[in-house]
Amino acid sequence: MKFQIWIRRLFRQIKGVNPFGGDCLPSRVPLFSLGRPAAPIPLPWNYKEPIRIFEAFYFGTAKETGWGEHNRYLYSAGFPPVLVTRDPGIIKAIQANTGDKPGQFDRDTSPTAGIARATGEDSLLYANGAIWRRQKSLVAKPFSRSNLFQPQKFQGFEQTFRKTVKKRLELLRSLQEARGERKTRLELEPEIKVVMLEMLVNNFFGGTVTYDELKDRFVPALVYMIDHMVRDTVAPRAQAIARKFSGGEKILQQHQAAFEELTDIALAGRARGLGLWKEFKSDASDDALRSNIRVFLAGAMEATTSFATWAISHLSRSPEWQDKVYEEVKEMDVYDPDDFTGAPHLNRVLEETLRLTPALYFFPRKATVDTWVETSDHRKMMIPKDTHIRLDVWHSNRCEEFWGEDVTGYRADIFAPERWDVIKEKGLSAKEMLHFGFGHGPRFCPGRSLGLLEVGLVVGAIVKLFKVEAVHDHAGPSAGVSTKPADAVLVDLELRRSGR
Repeated sequence: MKFQIWIRRLFRQIKGVNPFGGDCLPSRVPLFSLGRPAAPIPLPWNYKEPIRIFEAFYFGTAKETGWGEHNRYLYSAGFPPVLVTRDPGIIKAIQANTGDKPGQFDRDTSPTAGIARATGEDSLLYANGAIWRRQKSLVAKPFSRSNLFQPQKFQGFEQTFRKTVKKRLELLRSLQEARGERKTRLELEPEIKVVMLEMLVNNFFGGTVTYDELKDRFVPALVYMIDHMVRDTVAPRAQAIARKFSGGEKILQQHQAAFEELTDIALAGRARGLGLWKEFKSDASDDALRSNIRVFLAGAMEATTSFATWAISHLSRSPEWQDKVYEEVKEMDVYDPDDFTGAPHLNRVLEETLRLTPALYFFPRKATVDTWVETSDHRKMMIPKDTHIRLDVWHSNRCEEFWGEDVTGYRADIFAPERWDVIKEKGLSAKEMLHFGFGHGPRFCPGRSLGLLEVGLVVGAIVKLFKVEAVHDHAGPSAGVSTKPADAVLVDLELRRSGR
């Protein structure tokens, strides 16, 4: 039966039949094309440039009419079609129709195969169907905004962060005094990773890990494992062979052991109800939770680091907005929920950061049956069974047609927090201007409130303590599991005299 399906599909591909239906048909991407920035599929030699792989799908679309400019499909070799879309209407419709009910889209697990092998297949990130639904209900309360933004819990994050900042501030002061310099040049990304993991492990999970342990052992282990997960997804056999002959297997085992030890530390507080474990109601064993804990440790550090580094990177090139945020946070001695949510400029910066440079630059989905989707403006598309779908939010959010001057008053490809005031003045609702920074629909990121809380604290406190100036005029994206500034946020830091 599978062979017959393959033959039928191959015949249709050779004839050039469009497998999609509806009134906003996607256009076909040629497998080979001269001048294209990259091949339209991840390969061992281009997988570290996923943004360029997506760009390859839109190469030559100027000649396309209708919605074929934004909806594109690859169809060859008898394989199911691959649909890539930067059409926000289609992205929203597919995300809204993702779940565990018959006929809904599933998460396409193929881009996260390496993650599953490293963390487990029964995690909220990887699982589909009933397993995903059950796990989602378990994390709903601990991760909810109403729970995290209670004053006593909110201040716990702030106090953990303040302790770390104080230590780093004293080190920076001593370095500046020793060098006789007014400014210190450094990459902020490594520092932010440690801060993010410290808040997650010590505050959220109630663990006890020193700053030096995190910096010297656990962060390097997670960084290595995250890179390993990406490589193991693209070319697992080749990577295994390479490790065998290069001695990399021993290095992998060392970092895996550190990853497991950190997972043990995070789980240790459960029995005593430390951190936010007291909000977690389940009779599941610790072993049953390990996959999700691994995903939370690696994924939350990766995503919040991406979010915070991009926000600081943008502010380091926008002194006007940096000053606006500073004026809001300079008198804050305690970051309570009212202060945090009442900082409009900081919130505009965070919103614009999520739009222009989202951590998760695409969302993978798969059609379980032939499925019709309808956009809010009543366009329809039939997506055939087994289609691999890539919801390309990175290019959707940078498309002039959807986010440019005619709509928001500013070019789509620039950092302009002011655009959110224009959007509000025009009466456009949040539903109409979704940037999908945390996803949308049933499978939206459950860590949304946690991410906003952590990143708001980090960005607000850094701006309060330092003037931050970018070394380079521009920082392009480096993308793997998430996106980050390619220069690792290389900046000149100048201590504000009022910082404390």
